Amino acid sequence: MARVIFNTEQCKGCGLCVNACPKKILSLDKGTINSRGYYPAHCTDQDACIGCASCARMCPDVCITVER
Repeated sequence: MARVIFNTEQCKGCGLCVNACPKKILSLDKGTINSRGYYPAHCTDQDACIGCASCARMCPDVCITVER
């Protein structure tokens, strides 16, 4: 089973990964603000992740790791 890991402190909340996810299981966490003042991205349903790594390829700050 695939797993998405975010470096939430580096995330600038641009939302590119959210738009790139074919399963639509990523979103910006409006309940959390990182030390840089941004809402970091997070996965809403790890079990639905297919491990395509579209999110990681899209991330300009290399904040996402996908484990398969």
